[in-house]
Amino acid sequence: MLTVFRFAAWLQRGGVPLLPRLLYVLNRILFAVVLPPTVRIGRDVRFAYSGLGVVVHARAVIGDRVKVAQNVTIGGRSGHHAVPIIGSDVEIGVGACVLGPVTIGCGARIGANAVVLHDIPALAVAVGVPARVLPSPNAIKTLSDLDCAS
Repeated sequence: MLTVFRFAAWLQRGGVPLLPRLLYVLNRILFAVVLPPTVRIGRDVRFAYSGLGVVVHARAVIGDRVKVAQNVTIGGRSGHHAVPIIGSDVEIGVGACVLGPVTIGCGARIGANAVVLHDIPALAVAVGVPARVLPSPNAIKTLSDLDCAS
């Protein structure tokens, strides 16, 4: 699934007109994933169950080593032009929705079925509808352990 996406994205950047769209449709049919070739995806990103049910906005940005579970939506919101920016080393749980002009910090965790409408700081855990950040006095990792700037 990601191989087809990366090839389609490479062709899109190269200015090939029709083939990226056909590969997008192939991904949609075979894997039930909406992953346009214009999405910017980092290295070592993993989609659980081949991205089953995942929907990603065409202008979204996903960092390195992100784990995305099935049925996740990373998309826009009515009235907002900006779309989500997902930092590196983020985990997004099953059925979560990250919507609108949202930035998810490096190392953050988004719980299952959470609806993220506001920025989530680095190393935070967000759960609920709408998502709220849980207090975490003892962070397992520090930002220096992650490859994050800021």
